Amino acid sequence: QVQLVESGGGSVQAGASLRLSCAASGRTFSSYAVGWFRQAPGKEREFVAAIRWSGGSTFYADSVKGRFTISRDFAKNTVDLQMNSLKPEDTAVYYCAAAPGYSTSYFTLSNSDGYNYWGQGTQVTVSS
Repeated sequence: QVQLVESGGGSVQAGASLRLSCAASGRTFSSYAVGWFRQAPGKEREFVAAIRWSGGSTFYADSVKGRFTISRDFAKNTVDLQMNSLKPEDTAVYYCAAAPGYSTSYFTLSNSDGYNYWGQGTQVTVSS
């Protein structure tokens, strides 16, 4: 069993940065791939970024590539999402999720169906 808790959300101006953190409990967390998804009001949940269980490979949605960076700290059992150059269209509730370690491809990790555990989400609001 893995429990995930997101933190770091807030309200910022366009162009600012935020760092989201996903803290996990459970001794097996290091064997899971982790993804970040977001859901804006009236829209479907969409993939943002993911990192393989090993931390060796990362994947990003085109809309955030070059602005967001996902990383994991095995000692702290966390996965962070550094978000730079934020835009109003980044406004959403951000969720972290854990998928089995054998999930390694962009196709698999960008699909929310492949994730077993989800956090409660943290709100990010970007004003123009």
